[in-house]
Amino acid sequence: MVKVELLGPAAVAVGGEVLEVEAASLAELKTALAKFEGVAKWLEISAVAVNDELVSDLGFGLKDGDKVCILPPVCGG
Repeated sequence: MVKVELLGPAAVAVGGEVLEVEAASLAELKTALAKFEGVAKWLEISAVAVNDELVSDLGFGLKDGDKVCILPPVCGG
């Protein structure tokens, strides 16, 4: 399982900020998260960090315990 932290409006779409999801790659994670109504549109425009490092390759492998942050462009800073 990976921990997924959703920020801003993406968090609102799933009713909370942290989810635990079974996924072996970012592509699998994207498919799993897209099932939540209102999240798919944010996945297309958000940055993604795995263990605090920005990642853009959907083939990037995930392992048990990884922390994935979905960073929509409206998060501020």
